Amino acid sequence: MIRFRVVELIADKSFAERRTVSLNEVAAGSGVHRATLSKMINQPGVNVGSDVIDKLCRYFACQPGDVMQFVVDQE
Repeated sequence: MIRFRVVELIADKSFAERRTVSLNEVAAGSGVHRATLSKMINQPGVNVGSDVIDKLCRYFACQPGDVMQFVVDQE
């Protein structure tokens, strides 16, 4: 399963900028709808398009591997 690291990226940006970065701010700055970000955070296994990954990489100035991580399913 792919796990999205949006919460961690927001926390890192907040720490680096010494201020709180809100989900609304990420949505406005990246062009990714807030509902999509919320799904990425709260729904394991959600599918998003490569355009969303591209926008988040541009916003956070990172690589796709920083936005998502492969996690082996527990069966």
